[in-house]
Amino acid sequence: MDYRRMQDTVFARIDRGEEIQEQLRVIAEREGIRLASVSGLGAVNDFTVGVFKTDRKQYDSNTFTGYFEIVSLTGTITTMDGQYYAHLHMSCGDEQGHVFGGHLNRAVVSATCEVVIRILEGTVERRFDGDIGLNVFDFEK
Repeated sequence: MDYRRMQDTVFARIDRGEEIQEQLRVIAEREGIRLASVSGLGAVNDFTVGVFKTDRKQYDSNTFTGYFEIVSLTGTITTMDGQYYAHLHMSCGDEQGHVFGGHLNRAVVSATCEVVIRILEGTVERRFDGDIGLNVFDFEK
């Protein structure tokens, strides 16, 4: 992984064999990022995404392996209990153009992944909402 920060924006290249979520955490911690929007594209060969089942308050995940292009990688970096917290979604297309996606659990880069992190001023904390079963934005902190 390598990156360059230019004022309020980080351009990052995540390399073959690296896991996207892990590398985003490294960048955010090195740069002191507490609030940002994230977007990206690239290629992966092993990824797990989930769908939240509201009636059961849990994620069901699917793992995919093969040749995939990232159609969309989007999300936020915030904090929870003062610590780094990323919420990302990713969709990927296979060789036939079928697209699979959801809440990103993990993704291993097969060629390269280009990520843009737009750093925002301030902090948005998260808190667990028991009624929904998710960590949601908390604007009271």
